[in-house]
Amino acid sequence: MARNSKTSHPRRDRERRAKSAPGSGRAVRPTGGAKPIELHYWPTPNGWKVTIMLEECGLPYVVIPVDISKGDQFKPDFLAISPNNRMPAIVDRGGPGGRAISVFESGAILQYLGRKTGKFYPKDERGRVEVDQWLFWQMANLGPKAGEANHFRNYAPSKLDYAIERFSNEMHRIYGVMDRRLEDRACLAGRYSIADIACIGWVSRAERFGHDLSDFANLRRWREATLARPAVKRGLSVKVEAAFRVDMKDPKVRAVLFNQR
Repeated sequence: MARNSKTSHPRRDRERRAKSAPGSGRAVRPTGGAKPIELHYWPTPNGWKVTIMLEECGLPYVVIPVDISKGDQFKPDFLAISPNNRMPAIVDRGGPGGRAISVFESGAILQYLGRKTGKFYPKDERGRVEVDQWLFWQMANLGPKAGEANHFRNYAPSKLDYAIERFSNEMHRIYGVMDRRLEDRACLAGRYSIADIACIGWVSRAERFGHDLSDFANLRRWREATLARPAVKRGLSVKVEAAFRVDMKDPKVRAVLFNQR
């Protein structure tokens, strides 16, 4: 990202890019001197976790697009805050003690924002353990397996029946886990929490990933109720226009997304 060495200021440049990026979504100017959270983002189920949480908490934020199809995630300024070269990541200029802090990994970001605001993340240990179990379950199961299922069904250069069946069956098992959990409760941890926020973006795309939810009435009821929340709608609507122009058949794009070493 080239900057004019005479006039450039890194933080102001990032905020300027976020506010001027076409279709970059919500870029809220703070009131009362509050500093907006800088969200490094691309519209994917992992990115939506953070936009939904920011909207639910009413926190001011600016969107800084990370075009993963062009390799923005490998640029030094992004790696400085997200060493695993994955979005989302945030920079909170009003962090603990009034000092800036950066956070990478979507689950860690949700926990941080929950602690910062006192919302959607219990303060008592029993309640927090209940939420953490399902948050980490999403990070280790729902997200990765849905991603693999989507890849082998929709993006693999050749159709591998074994891989498609393997991950389709695993997703059926995972949806069954959620369905049983939701049989006698409205949300995964009882009350709406960051665990639900972490899961909804992935489950919202189940059919697109080739999965039939007709067997999972409790899961479908939870999905409908969660998607009806105004903040969830706003979070899922945070778009970046460049994402609509990505050609997944372009060898250069595929090399960046699928052949990283």
